[in-house]
Amino acid sequence: MKSLPPGQKESDVFPRFGLPQYANRFPTEVDRISFSIGGDVEEFEVSAELSALPRVQQVSDFHCVTTWSKLDLQWSGYSFKDFYTSLILPKLTGKVTFVVLKAQDGYKTSLPLSDLMQQNVLLADQLDGVPLTMEHGAPIRIIAPDHYGYKNLKHLKRLEFYTEEKKVKQGYLSFMDHPRARVAKEERASSGPAVFFRWLYSFGVKGTIRDFEKATAAYKNELKSKE
Repeated sequence: MKSLPPGQKESDVFPRFGLPQYANRFPTEVDRISFSIGGDVEEFEVSAELSALPRVQQVSDFHCVTTWSKLDLQWSGYSFKDFYTSLILPKLTGKVTFVVLKAQDGYKTSLPLSDLMQQNVLLADQLDGVPLTMEHGAPIRIIAPDHYGYKNLKHLKRLEFYTEEKKVKQGYLSFMDHPRARVAKEERASSGPAVFFRWLYSFGVKGTIRDFEKATAAYKNELKSKE
């Protein structure tokens, strides 16, 4: 039996999940891969260029900061390291160290470039051998297995590369955003004891899953009614 990281429990399902306020926010484009590059890098778009990179297959676990884990997910996509080396590095005039990740639904997060350059970080466009569904990040997302799920951004819209760290999260929920959110070190929040956040976050799991399921069903029914 596979051991789980501290404070995690195995889930039988892999739900659409996130901050409750994102339950009713959906991507605008799920059938075509296209995202922009910016920050301290010349602006450009990435789409068909990805297909020239080697495709990578990977089995890895997904650990939500709210204490549930889905094990042995089969992802396919492109190595972030290959992507950076081939498409970003040639355009740089300075040394970047920090990356802001932005999604189609308005969500954003960040990671140090060094974390994204790990061998198991993907720009993933398939799960279990089929293209990503809307629930799991279509058309392309970040998979960074060593980091909690909120760093594994869905519906990738834009990557911004910077020479210095930027403040990404503002407001009263900013305490929830650890700069790295590494699972092995149980970096569940920017400060405070991890065991407290295990307890705090776990209360909202079932309700959040219900909210996302309800919002997703309503959205799909709305799309079907427009056909």
